[in-house]
Amino acid sequence: MKKSILFLSAAVTLLATAACQNFKKGEGGLEYNIVKDAGAEKAQSGDLLSVDMIVTTDRKDSLLQSTYDIGLPQIVNIAPDSIPGLYAGDYNSMFKFLGEGDSAIFKLNLDTMAARMGQPKPEFADKFVTFKIKVRKHFKKGSLTDSALYAQIDEYFKSEVDGLKNGEEGKLASYISTNKLDPKKTESGLQYAVNEEGKGNKPVIGDTVVVNYTGKLVGGKIFDTNNAELAKKENKFNPMRQYEPLRFRIGHDPVIQGWTEAFQLLTKGSKATLLIPSHLGYGERGGGEIPPYAPLVFDVELVDVIAGPKADTTAVN
Repeated sequence: MKKSILFLSAAVTLLATAACQNFKKGEGGLEYNIVKDAGAEKAQSGDLLSVDMIVTTDRKDSLLQSTYDIGLPQIVNIAPDSIPGLYAGDYNSMFKFLGEGDSAIFKLNLDTMAARMGQPKPEFADKFVTFKIKVRKHFKKGSLTDSALYAQIDEYFKSEVDGLKNGEEGKLASYISTNKLDPKKTESGLQYAVNEEGKGNKPVIGDTVVVNYTGKLVGGKIFDTNNAELAKKENKFNPMRQYEPLRFRIGHDPVIQGWTEAFQLLTKGSKATLLIPSHLGYGERGGGEIPPYAPLVFDVELVDVIAGPKADTTAVN
């Protein structure tokens, strides 16, 4: 699986250190390696941690989750041990080893988890799920009310999201430089580079376009494609989906604004790279695997253009 540049640069220190150290064995089959102990107070029940986390299995090409792909940390709530189903050596207990500034690698034993939970072992791994964790911030419950504690979280996350917003332009510039692109830029902020010029007329409002596409974040993570083989390679394959060229009617069918504009700039047969700022994409809310204020990259091919009704040149609101 292709890993993002962010993922690789952030994980390399943890992986290199882990290769030189032995894992200690804890309760419940949990294995752990404290890569860095910053000396801060460790998390307790009721606390919350803001963490960067990479989750993998003990199988080849097994990335399950990475907060580095979306650029936002994950908030982990440390639950009380008294909650039914929790046990020493489970996911919850891992975080009690950690405080602000710490980093560690944990191997969660799935045989133990299945036995303690009375459920079948997950099929996506053999014996372990590995968590590579770095703690950004520790929110201590102490005597705070829940509302006061979560007010801190809200303020913290607002700052993190603002950071994404302010960094958007730089991310696009970096992607363009790294991939040696020379895109054209429209007044809206859309950028596009035609890699293979097609022939014929450009589609207009009311026309139906038939397209192949792959969408990804600027870090390299693919979030959608109609290419079945690529979807399988990237663990995105959905057997319930038909992998065929997508059809949509420009100005009528609901697609992101960046697509409505971009496909009117291409001729049939063109292949292009679209660089879409968030205000022409999924905006401040994001969606699914797309974080807030995420610039998007689409590699597209305009397979066909089907003319719409001659009298219909106005988009439906």
